[in-house]
Amino acid sequence: MKTKLITLMGILSLLFSCKTYTIPVESFRKQMTESGSEKLREVEINNPINTIRNIKYEANSIKFITVIDKKGDKVKLVNSPKLEMRITRKNGKKYILLFDTVIVENDTLKGARSRLMKNLRREIPLSDVEKIEIQDSGKVYKYQ
Repeated sequence: MKTKLITLMGILSLLFSCKTYTIPVESFRKQMTESGSEKLREVEINNPINTIRNIKYEANSIKFITVIDKKGDKVKLVNSPKLEMRITRKNGKKYILLFDTVIVENDTLKGARSRLMKNLRREIPLSDVEKIEIQDSGKVYKYQ
């Protein structure tokens, strides 16, 4: 009984420790298309499944992104592999992408849904995006 309670408390603390921010679509477009941020670079992060072998993939070059917190204040988030994006389209459908894999190319948002399965990518026209949220997931991914 005690281990179940501890496990439940751990899960709840993970769920409520994540911080979620919003960013207007136009601000996102502007920040993601400034001075070369659409260029990809090869990065390597720790692998939570296989501690012997790291994960290599292509990430965007943006250093930070300015977002809005729940109080309406602007916050600068440093780009890292633990940031995730939640995109809400105008038809109500929601998609989750890994922020450091996202680029804007020809007014289309392109990004990965998984680092392990490289073919799980999504392309969404920015004109079809209603809301963008960025979540600091608190995961322990780190660039190597």
